[in-house]
Amino acid sequence: MQKFEELPIAGEIVQSLKEFGFREMFPIQVAAILPLLNGRDVIGQAKTGTGKTAAFGIPMVQGVDRSLDAVQGLVLVPTRELAVQVASDLDRFGKHLSVKSLAVYGGQPIYGQMEALQRTVHIVVGTPGRIIDHLSRGTLLLDKARFVVLDEADRMLDMGFIEDIEFILGRTSPDRQTAMFSATMPDEILSLASRNMYNPEKILVSRDEIAVEEIEQLYRQVDPELKFQALCDIMNQKSVDRALIFCSTKIGADRLGYKLSRVRRDVAVIHGDLTQPQRERALENFRKGRVRYLVATDVASRGLDISGITHVVNYDVPSDPLLYFHRIGRTGRAGASGVAVTLVSRREMMDLRRIQSMTNTRMHELPNQWNRGPARNTATDLHRVPFAHTTH
Repeated sequence: MQKFEELPIAGEIVQSLKEFGFREMFPIQVAAILPLLNGRDVIGQAKTGTGKTAAFGIPMVQGVDRSLDAVQGLVLVPTRELAVQVASDLDRFGKHLSVKSLAVYGGQPIYGQMEALQRTVHIVVGTPGRIIDHLSRGTLLLDKARFVVLDEADRMLDMGFIEDIEFILGRTSPDRQTAMFSATMPDEILSLASRNMYNPEKILVSRDEIAVEEIEQLYRQVDPELKFQALCDIMNQKSVDRALIFCSTKIGADRLGYKLSRVRRDVAVIHGDLTQPQRERALENFRKGRVRYLVATDVASRGLDISGITHVVNYDVPSDPLLYFHRIGRTGRAGASGVAVTLVSRREMMDLRRIQSMTNTRMHELPNQWNRGPARNTATDLHRVPFAHTTH
């Protein structure tokens, strides 16, 4: 079974998927959708950008009883941005069935969410803290929630949400169906599953290998004071239609965003110190193509489904190897190819070696000298020639 129309789902969902541009299923969808439609609990491990939202979203929308005016599905996510994205996707899947989804998260006035919850809402997508806030106020009831999804479970573990998750699960129906999706499966996540899931179907990849076959990984050793020049050269490549540029700190992102804004206007910055409206505006401008380059901290490295990102640039090498894979997973999504370029100073080489040890895919080293000729015009040129010198 490879096509969505072969699934035992409503024709209205198939119609929505076609309008969404979905034709053939990706592996996580092939493996997870049927067990979920059959009522099984599922643990799914897959890297970001492989179609996890559809894998759990289609069965969740299919299972909603539209005659019941109550929250019947709950998706817990680690970040506000992911809550908005997942709720938007679920709304699209359920558009022709009038299945309503709502995102609730912190950083936004709670009263608007309270008002929205008084209307018909079938599925709530939210961050644990804000979900608990609504539960404590009595503005959200989960006793009719029969399908619960923990998305980006390892990230929620890292953020200290496990106790909150256990509390929330205790407020849902005891005979609920539970699905858990995660890029990695540390022991704490498997322990959480054993306490809260019944005989789950396990859809796991090797713990020891993170697959990034669709992404061409490049790195360049560069003196710290020349990183900005190298980055400007990357941005001048005609093949770089849309790039996500990662810095390790908020201060670093602000400084880089300011420097880039002095040489071009199509740049935005996103990090955790910005207000929620500022973050949403930056993401929307990037998503709509109004800006081509987004400078980000790791707040944007998880769960955001932004199509058309051709390049990811690691301006700073992350000290946590898993963050590297979460970052570069923003390109090469849904079967497309992508390019990831990492600018490495001498003191960051040890961090890069740790990253290289975690994957079987090859990283190509770019030459270490300046090429003062014109910039090349294709993505593949990035691993064939050194970066061109820029006067910016």
